[in-house]
Amino acid sequence: MATFSQSSIEKGSDMVQDLLCSTCEEEKLEESADYYCESCVKFYCGKCIHLHSQLFKKHSPHGRSDMKKWPVAKKVEDFLFRCDVHKEENLAMFCKDHSQLCCNNCAFLNHRRCKTVMLLSDLVKNTSTDLKQVSVTIQTTLAKLKKLQGNQEVNIHSVQSSYDEQLQKIQETRREINAALDTIEKKTLQEMKDSLTKLQASLQSDVDKCATLLDELKQLGDAIQDISDKSKQELFLIASIKCQDKIQQFEKYQRENFAQLKSSITFQPNNEIFQYLCKLSGLGKIEHYAQTLTLQGSPDQVIRIDGKSEYDVRLRNDSNNEFSCSIIDICVLPSGEVLVLDDKNNNVKLLNQHYQLVSHCSVPGLSWGMCQITPCEVGVTVGDEVQFIKVNNNQLVKDRKLKFQHRLFSIAFHQGDLFVTSSTELYNYSLSGKLVSKLHEDNSNTLTVDCCAVSPTGDKLYITNYIQHKLLTLARDGSVLSTFMDYELECPRGVHVTPAGQVL
Repeated sequence: MATFSQSSIEKGSDMVQDLLCSTCEEEKLEESADYYCESCVKFYCGKCIHLHSQLFKKHSPHGRSDMKKWPVAKKVEDFLFRCDVHKEENLAMFCKDHSQLCCNNCAFLNHRRCKTVMLLSDLVKNTSTDLKQVSVTIQTTLAKLKKLQGNQEVNIHSVQSSYDEQLQKIQETRREINAALDTIEKKTLQEMKDSLTKLQASLQSDVDKCATLLDELKQLGDAIQDISDKSKQELFLIASIKCQDKIQQFEKYQRENFAQLKSSITFQPNNEIFQYLCKLSGLGKIEHYAQTLTLQGSPDQVIRIDGKSEYDVRLRNDSNNEFSCSIIDICVLPSGEVLVLDDKNNNVKLLNQHYQLVSHCSVPGLSWGMCQITPCEVGVTVGDEVQFIKVNNNQLVKDRKLKFQHRLFSIAFHQGDLFVTSSTELYNYSLSGKLVSKLHEDNSNTLTVDCCAVSPTGDKLYITNYIQHKLLTLARDGSVLSTFMDYELECPRGVHVTPAGQVL
């Protein structure tokens, strides 16, 4: 009997097509089988079948076009019969109570108390199996698994991107703390310097006063020496009185100013700062936001709106009329915060999870589109620039800008790639602003390439043709896969793709 090549078993792919030629296998060669002979019970490749036909002219081998007459290969039987739990045992029974296949060990260990445990040989007599339907179910499940795998791979990149973003935020927080400590240190040093200057000025005043008294007393002493041998009683009296006066001045000054013989400056640390820092477990709180990447049900299901709520997002300086705001784009962050782009007032507004306006920042000109770049950053098209804006502690903070050589309308992002429209072209740029390629162009009119969106897996792009009432689906290389038109699709602008792949 022919066998399978080991590589196909390991890969789990196309087992039947990897049946080996029995004759070649005897020669320790691996050649795929193309024929099976029921009389010989052997498989043959394209070369060996010629010799077989010459030797056994009455045999009727079956080629691959008639594979239903080929036997099941031993490795397929072994693969299917092998118990998933006890690899060395073959499946022999089926437990209806648990709907589980089981070997003798499984039956003994786990299903002894079950009411209905049947031999497979008995079960197969009363059971019909639709392998075609099973095959369809397998293919459908494989497609779902592949999509789920793709979504999780996208999630890996998203997690890494958010990690890098928050790492920068932590480092920025540390820099801010360092700057605050530097400011406190500068204030403390200035205060100590002011104390030094004041104390030194006071001590210098004492030194100057002592020097003055010292000089005056020395002059009086010298004068007394000059008149000591003279008979000048009047001078003696004057000198004596002046000396007593200066000595009294010194003694009074000494009593009032020199009770403390030694001056110094001391610093007492604010232990509350150190104690507070020791109590902290970190620079902030680390949170994990999980954003749904898949929806239950069919991607083609209809989305219906059951109700609506209205919220006022006007600023005080917005125009006081019915049309004081013009929300042209909306972006919901994984945290639940909502950013709205108000092109009438040239600003971006941040709403909390209760849709309350908590922050805003202006943009320098008419803006057309906005998209999420990281879990806390968006890119906004303004004229011929993309303005990056971050959400930091419930505040909007402007970051870097990218300038382009053409006007910008819509913007989309996927795994490091920026997609922007210019009214008649769709471009692919890197996050650094380097042009990757021009994906699509239609110069037949204006707004032929208006808004754009990208699928969750990044393999499809969608653009609206406002003038010609179309929605185009493009492959990743820009080739047009399909064009959608409908009498209800009039002047389409915004386009969005849900995590399940639904195009809105």
